[in-house]
Amino acid sequence: MQPCFASDNYAGVHPRVMAALAAANDGPEYGGPAPAYGADALTQAARQRFKELLGDTAEAYFVFLGTAANVLALSVMTRPHHAVLCAASAHINVDECGAPERHLGCKLMCVDSPDGKLTPELLRPFLHHLGNEHHNQPRVVSIAQATELGTLYTLEEIRSLASFAHDHGLLLHMDGARLGNAAVALGCGLRDMTSGAGVDALSFGGTKNGLMFGEAVVFFRPELAQDFAFIRKQAMQLCSKMRFIAAQFLALLEGDVDGTGAGALWRENAAQANAMARLLAEQVAAVPGVSLTQNVATNAVFAQLAPAVIARLQARFAFYVWNHETNVVRWMTSFATTKAEVEAFAAAVREEALAG
Repeated sequence: MQPCFASDNYAGVHPRVMAALAAANDGPEYGGPAPAYGADALTQAARQRFKELLGDTAEAYFVFLGTAANVLALSVMTRPHHAVLCAASAHINVDECGAPERHLGCKLMCVDSPDGKLTPELLRPFLHHLGNEHHNQPRVVSIAQATELGTLYTLEEIRSLASFAHDHGLLLHMDGARLGNAAVALGCGLRDMTSGAGVDALSFGGTKNGLMFGEAVVFFRPELAQDFAFIRKQAMQLCSKMRFIAAQFLALLEGDVDGTGAGALWRENAAQANAMARLLAEQVAAVPGVSLTQNVATNAVFAQLAPAVIARLQARFAFYVWNHETNVVRWMTSFATTKAEVEAFAAAVREEALAG
């Protein structure tokens, strides 16, 4: 099978995560029967681990899916007359099939941003009708770290957005589907760009960074977490055998003793994915007919190619066309991507591009 550059979701399960699942099932410490619905020791240990890494106020709840993590996090931050401010390219706007609008009952207000990032200046025009009963009331600013375009918010940019939101009575949500990749790229710890930067609620991604399944919703304000257990159950995201989600997160977070992630699987996986994306970008940057459209900061490479070249490459490799109008494609790498796979794909890009 040819290497896949379609999505980091295509990658399998990291061996250490698979071992953690096996130990949760059969191991001497946690294997065998255990209390259901999160009352088990593994789930309690994983929730405590989030507190150790993200701060004492961090309350983590496990769900199955990234869409559920985003929608349920936002659900406790909004009411139907509210609005969520997000980039037009945000995953919650483009790739969740209208799930936020359907289940929140409130409006997404989409902000045009060429790099996928929000700023106070871009948000300010959306606040002119605060208090006007004829208009949806902005309540949450939702950002993705990293963004759908692979770009990054600096720590100062997150702090600035948090301050702006809080000064205007809004909350800040972070879609952290690729949180580990962002932390590696910025050279910071997970707390630095979440609770430490003023984020109120976080969707913490696991599946894209080596887990079989499972995401975490993390609240940093106690009032937001107050009724979440009931909301999660109503939304059909309460896992009866929750220890198998928790075991994976424990494996992912294990070894992060000082908050920087040094020695932790989450950082190791993300670093590999990021490095392979940089290598791919370096190898195709000088190919005639290939134009990189974004700086490569994490594990995504965006490039513009001729339509015929795209078609021939897609006959050989799996990847997505990001923008059919501009012929921009997206190539994703993962923890499982190897140097040999990148070199083989880059050689194919060169071959097909030179063929015209």
